[in-house]
Amino acid sequence: MQATSYTYDPETRSGQVLLDDGTPMPFDGTAFDAGGLRLLRPGQRVRIETEGTGEGRRITLITLQTF
Repeated sequence: MQATSYTYDPETRSGQVLLDDGTPMPFDGTAFDAGGLRLLRPGQRVRIETEGTGEGRRITLITLQTF
């Protein structure tokens, strides 16, 4: 799934992405570390993997979108 980086806190390595429908979705440091990233800037296109459904859905991996 693709999304756009919205916020990022380098202290906690967590933040939010905006899904393509505009819905914000948080990610934690574990998901950030799983993607091997060092930094994330607002507006970057990212690829995310999620697990769960509804209110329990969470991001398990976030990495840069490559073409």
